[in-house]
Amino acid sequence: MLTPVAGGKAKDLMPDEPYDCPLKPDGGEEDYIWNNEGTKVIYVCKKKFGTEYAVSTNTDLYEYDIATGVTKNLTEDNKGYDLQPAFSKGGQLAWLQMKRDGYESDKQDLVAFTGLGKVNLTGSRDDLHVEGFRWAEDGRSIYFIAPVNGTIQLFNATYPGALMVMPEITQLTKGDFDITGIIGQKGNTLVLSRTDINHATELYTLDIEGGKLAQLTHVNDADYAKLGQCKTERRFVKTVDGKDMLVWVIYPPDFDKTKKYPTLLYCQGGPQSPLTQFYSFRWNFQLMASNGYIVVAPNRRGMPGHGTAWNEAISKDHGGLAMQDYLSAIDAVSKEPFVDKKRLGCVGASYGGYSVFMLAGMHKNRFKTFIAHDGIFDFRSMYGTTEELWFPDFDYGGNYWDTKNAAAQKSYAKFSPSNFVAKWNTPMLIFHGGKDYRVPLEQGMQAFQALQLQKIKSRFVVLPDENHWVLQPQNALVWQGEFYKWLKETL
Repeated sequence: MLTPVAGGKAKDLMPDEPYDCPLKPDGGEEDYIWNNEGTKVIYVCKKKFGTEYAVSTNTDLYEYDIATGVTKNLTEDNKGYDLQPAFSKGGQLAWLQMKRDGYESDKQDLVAFTGLGKVNLTGSRDDLHVEGFRWAEDGRSIYFIAPVNGTIQLFNATYPGALMVMPEITQLTKGDFDITGIIGQKGNTLVLSRTDINHATELYTLDIEGGKLAQLTHVNDADYAKLGQCKTERRFVKTVDGKDMLVWVIYPPDFDKTKKYPTLLYCQGGPQSPLTQFYSFRWNFQLMASNGYIVVAPNRRGMPGHGTAWNEAISKDHGGLAMQDYLSAIDAVSKEPFVDKKRLGCVGASYGGYSVFMLAGMHKNRFKTFIAHDGIFDFRSMYGTTEELWFPDFDYGGNYWDTKNAAAQKSYAKFSPSNFVAKWNTPMLIFHGGKDYRVPLEQGMQAFQALQLQKIKSRFVVLPDENHWVLQPQNALVWQGEFYKWLKETL
């Protein structure tokens, strides 16, 4: 914990201004760094308390001078997130920034101090939401990763320094895979981490000039030799409002188009997180497909990588067009003769779990089974219990008691799944973490009780020591066992 106070010396701390670094609840070592000379600490902090802390995303970068004990706010002019500071070898500072206070999924840009002051290096690219970055060895550019068209790719942005020029942005990798991290650089070679739907993280080298990727580590080769590989396919489906939506379709190993397969619609969480070529020990498309299911994974509106308008379209419309996007995707793929229309399932977590609850009241008997994890069931009780009030304040439009707020009143009336449980008629498995304070346990409990009282086949699995995710391997095994047991019973 850091304790210096703006404008004061470390030995003269004011007792009424304590604060935390790293950020609560998920911050880590990326929240504080030394300058190159070891004379100053740059740290991320949100100097708010109580209710203000819960409704604001306004973090700042603070510079603490060891010798003088003086703290300076470097980003006071920005009202949203300022995160992940990093110095180049030459001492230039860059970081990630969102502009709007209270909007946790605002466009995230790469910003740096230059001879011109602060410069937004990615502001000219509407489609880029930066997830991580690393300075180039020579300090003349910055490498960064960002979702694009259903994948995460590596880019380079030139650093303008004192020159009056716009940064140039170049995409350095392309393909159906995710670049998940920038590990290091030596000369013309970068070391990156990479995944795809069939492969867990391995390290690769990239020839910066030639653009060639070469696999560096082979940790899992022996295991992959025993496993069938799944074909992944890009499809583009027309939405109800005439947009072209990317849909990933994942097929079982040894797929035979003359056979019929049960099919799962996967609903991504976030809601504004990218659906890419990720590999996870919870939502694992290769494992789903290898158990004999076709997986349909739409890049429905609300996801970065397809332009800011597409990403922001979901806010204040959680149960609207995004739900139609899901149905457009499953309806389009279900036209294929190898899809068993009588054996369709729908699964998802977080916003995906909410999507399951919402679709259960509007699917018109498309689906034979549902699986929801940590989903929002009731907007009112969610507003009264969540740790992140900025989320419903922005995405729902506000609180439920403000009758003059049309956007909020629409959200609570039209988009809360609890309003539509009378239309539920389909078996459902519900998972929930006992330490989930983002979407608290009572959301899953309410949904399960509604199912039980309507005598709909249902099961409730609580993981007492998990939060909004499944982080412990033993719990992941339990999760997977219950997941496929339920599908075997109901699909």
